[in-house]
Amino acid sequence: MNPDDLAKRGAAHRRSGNPARAAAGPTGSRGPATAADWVAGARIRTLPLAIAPVALGTGAGVVAIPDGPWHPARALLALVVALALQIAVNYANDYSDGVRGTDEHRVGPARLTGSGAAKPRQVLAVALSFFAIAAVAGLALVVVTQQWWLLVVGAVAIVSAWFYTGGKRPYGYYGLGELFVFVFFGLVATAGSAYVQALTVNLEAWLGGAGVGLLACAVLMSNNLRDVTQDKAAGKRTLAVLIGPLAGRILLVVFLLVPFAIVGFFALFYPTAILVLFALLLAVPACVIALLAKTPRELLLVLQLASITALVYGVGLGLVFAL
Repeated sequence: MNPDDLAKRGAAHRRSGNPARAAAGPTGSRGPATAADWVAGARIRTLPLAIAPVALGTGAGVVAIPDGPWHPARALLALVVALALQIAVNYANDYSDGVRGTDEHRVGPARLTGSGAAKPRQVLAVALSFFAIAAVAGLALVVVTQQWWLLVVGAVAIVSAWFYTGGKRPYGYYGLGELFVFVFFGLVATAGSAYVQALTVNLEAWLGGAGVGLLACAVLMSNNLRDVTQDKAAGKRTLAVLIGPLAGRILLVVFLLVPFAIVGFFALFYPTAILVLFALLLAVPACVIALLAKTPRELLLVLQLASITALVYGVGLGLVFAL
């Protein structure tokens, strides 16, 4: 099937993109989903993007209160919020893209809804369950810290997570996905983790959050570059589709390398931060593969390397600050 045919089918799916249409599953559907399918649906490779900002933010919060105690229970609750929200986004994305028919021609791992392995309402229910877990953990943080204004931040995060690919005009379909992950899985998650520790947000949290956010953007860009042809045909206008594969690859390299300039700045004040530069052993190969990749499998490897880079970066800087 050529791209023109894909575009026509994608447009038809978007016009009928609703749970009722998808309830019967796509043509050639399989099922039922196994436990392994549901675990895969959580997209384990992306979970380091939830751990990294919490680890970094907690370390930044500890350094902000050198004479005060740190609060491990608050750090754990922040981690639950971040992980549950990441998993919820992944299932919500599976549901929304599957309902629209966007995933029917994807080249990456099969999705629960798009493959017909699970009914859309089942996937939606799981997504909502994880949103609920994030909300409960967030509410617990609010009660413990008595910072009730954080309820607004949590609500905005959940709404933004849903409308990434959900709703009639998902912003992820208009090239704004990277902005979302930078803000919420970079700045907000890191600053929030620091704030619940120290009730203040220092420069370490803001700059570190920017670094983590850029690495999260690299993960998303690598995913979207892999699917750029199919997304374009299906009418999903990701940033990779809007700027083209070449510019997307160059931007991905920028996302991967700029965070290490931030590490260089931190090393002026925290000498041990220089050790975090060892994460370049992951980031540099990811850059080279991204620039030269010719197959989806190679871009999947870039995604994996970028995700691990984010984990090493976040945990490494968190430890530098805390210790």
